[in-house]
Amino acid sequence: MFPSAPAVLLVLAQATTPAPAYRADLDAGHYLKVLAEAEARLSQAPNDASAWAAKSQALSSFMRFSEAHAAADRALALKPGLADALLARGLARAGEAIRQRDLGSLRGALGAMDDLRAATEADPTLAPAWMSLGLAYEMLPGLLGGSTRKALQCAEHLRRLAPARGDLLHALILVEEGTWQKAEPFFRRALAKAPQDPEVVGQWLDALDSRSARKALGETGKKARLLAEAPRLLPGVRTSARGVIAVSDAYLHGGQPETAWRTAQDHLGQVDAPSLLRLQLGKVAASSGLHRPEGLLALDQVLREPLEGGSSGIPGAWWRKGQILRDLGRKDEARKAAQEALKFDPKHRGARELMERLGQD
Repeated sequence: MFPSAPAVLLVLAQATTPAPAYRADLDAGHYLKVLAEAEARLSQAPNDASAWAAKSQALSSFMRFSEAHAAADRALALKPGLADALLARGLARAGEAIRQRDLGSLRGALGAMDDLRAATEADPTLAPAWMSLGLAYEMLPGLLGGSTRKALQCAEHLRRLAPARGDLLHALILVEEGTWQKAEPFFRRALAKAPQDPEVVGQWLDALDSRSARKALGETGKKARLLAEAPRLLPGVRTSARGVIAVSDAYLHGGQPETAWRTAQDHLGQVDAPSLLRLQLGKVAASSGLHRPEGLLALDQVLREPLEGGSSGIPGAWWRKGQILRDLGRKDEARKAAQEALKFDPKHRGARELMERLGQD
């Protein structure tokens, strides 16, 4: 119905507020900073609707969707029709729907769609609302209001506001439709316009590993493309944790896990959110079996310190830790790690599968 929580709907969200720093930092993925600044503002001005909306979007990035929903409701109670608050509530509702993963999530998905549509009507210049609404139209089935035609109309609106992001949305819609040959030119256009945008770079590399790309290019062709694109795009995003992670993943999925590890490790001191790169080191170690002790150390640090939002978050860190511990034969510790992941997200697929494998060992 919707992309997974750390994916496009949530990551591309930003707040509209009289304080430009909220918009810039949310767009850059600096969610910890936004949360701290919004809470500081609210301690002085508890009726600041824009701060509540910014706080809500930051909370959604941490997958704290119930809190995010409540914060968005507070913003809307203070200022009905505030576009940023509508966007924030739409994102929170989408996250809640994703987490439920059952028929009960349909109401939340429909509510999210209504909020996103209302956000674009309240402020037609709110670019992230067009991105999120376009993805929602594409992901939802037709019976629930989904429409590829409407999704492409959102891409056209977005293109007028943010040309590269409009081309990106157009490409993502075509990937979902399974038309890789039509999608690739729009990715290329977006990359030509914004080679330093980590979302454009990340979504392009992720799309190269999609089912649509594999069908068009074959497994060997897909890997070759990933390995060609990763070094080409790295210089433009080397200070962005999300950009470096996308390149690291390209190497991992291209069959070069050692290069994936080294890419993340070498950029720890250069990026805006090193906690995300430490989480990536844990992912590479868990997925490949390389550098397991170092991967555990990185994950332990992630779990001790604040983790930036827009990622697999704390449940993902515990899950990766459990995978490594199981592979090292430390099954009791692995089970405890999986249980910790499930405390945060009782329906976490990876953690539940890990518990099943531990029960079969």
